[in-house]
Amino acid sequence: MGSQPLEYRIRRSDRARHARIVVDADGVEVVVPRRMALRHVEPFVNQKRPWIERTLRRYQDAVIDGEVRIDLRDGGEVPYLGEQLDLDVRVEPGRTRPHVRRRGDVLTVKVARRGREAIRDALERWYRREARHEMEHRLDDAVARAGTSYSRLTIRQQRTRWASCSSNGSMSFNWRLLLAPPEILDYVVEHEVAHLEVLDHSPRFWRLVRSRVPDYKQHERWLRRNGPALRL
Repeated sequence: MGSQPLEYRIRRSDRARHARIVVDADGVEVVVPRRMALRHVEPFVNQKRPWIERTLRRYQDAVIDGEVRIDLRDGGEVPYLGEQLDLDVRVEPGRTRPHVRRRGDVLTVKVARRGREAIRDALERWYRREARHEMEHRLDDAVARAGTSYSRLTIRQQRTRWASCSSNGSMSFNWRLLLAPPEILDYVVEHEVAHLEVLDHSPRFWRLVRSRVPDYKQHERWLRRNGPALRL
């Protein structure tokens, strides 16, 4: 990979104070401050190239592994908390909004046009709705066991984070966690609930996590290995 040109896109940001690089399954994006001269971008990317290439390989390896199977077509399948759901895609021209309904192990997806993009958009809306229910009851149970409380729950699609906990107790979770096995979601919830007591990742924090999820390191390894493939 090192001998090949490295493709990346540049995005200017009014909020960025320093240049940074984001690597995900969509490729490489360089976020730069509004006033940064573009001639400085290539040297910055070259300096970070070993890290960029290692991260890109992790994404490629995750897809090759095949542990997460996603096939967006009629007769295909998508994961849902450890289950594989079969897709029954129905194209209905003139439909004003997509509709997704689950019956057993089958997801019926009604869309107005053919193609993976229409299926993906419909499924993402459905996963987001389901994520609030799945996260909420797990979060309520976890804070009850811990004797703590949170202030708000938000479902998002962060590019590089699975969840977050703010100092005021606001919780945010990535809906793509529903593409992982249930024990992974359970671990991420416990991880964030532990942040209600310890906001940093100090040894004290990890001792707290271990007391609640003894095999947390196994779940961390699974996310590092398969997280990049958790995408529609």
